[in-house]
Parts: sequence; C-alpha cells; structure tokens
Amino acid sequence: MAKSKLVKANKKVEEKVVGAYKAVENGVVGAYKKIEDKFVDSFLTKEGETVEDAKERIATEQKVRGESAPTDSKSIGAASLETSRRIAEVSLEASRNAGKK
Repeated sequence: MAKSKLVKANKKVEEKVVGAYKAVENGVVGAYKKIEDKFVDSFLTKEGETVEDAKERIATEQKVRGESAPTDSKSIGAASLETSRRIAEVSLEASRNAGKK
C-alpha cells in the first residue's frame, strides 16, 4: 500500500513537472516564432511577398547553396557564380508560380 501511494505521488509530480516544462517550452518557441516572423517581414521579404513565401524562398535558396558547396579554392568563384545563377532561376520560377496559387 505504501508503494502504491508513492507511485501515485510520483506520477502527480511527474505530470506537474512535464506540464510546466511544456508551458515554458511553448512560450519560448512561440515568442521565437513571433520574432522570426517580424525579422523576415522587416528585412527579407520582397515587394508583395508574404512572410511564408519569403521563408519558402529562403529555404530553397539555402538548399541550392548547400548542394553546390565548393571543396577547393579554385572552384569557389565558379561555384559562387553557379549558385547565383541557380538562385536567380529558382526565384524567377517562384515569382512565375506566385500568381498561379
């Protein structure tokens, strides 16, 4: 009987601690997302672009950059040019598709 009381008490403590942790986590993540959205809206959106569209565009550009990372110093310039060209293509395609949504 004593063991079952301890188990029940521990379960209650566990629920309270996990609940408090989740509340703090949700508050921090929510505040971060608000700050992130404001930053993207203020500095990274293009004319007529929503925050969600800008985040999608940025993620695509980041993916393109990651695929073409150069390994030696001679190819850095060429890779940079190629990356810029691919980013321009992706941006152009995204702006063409923006009106189709």
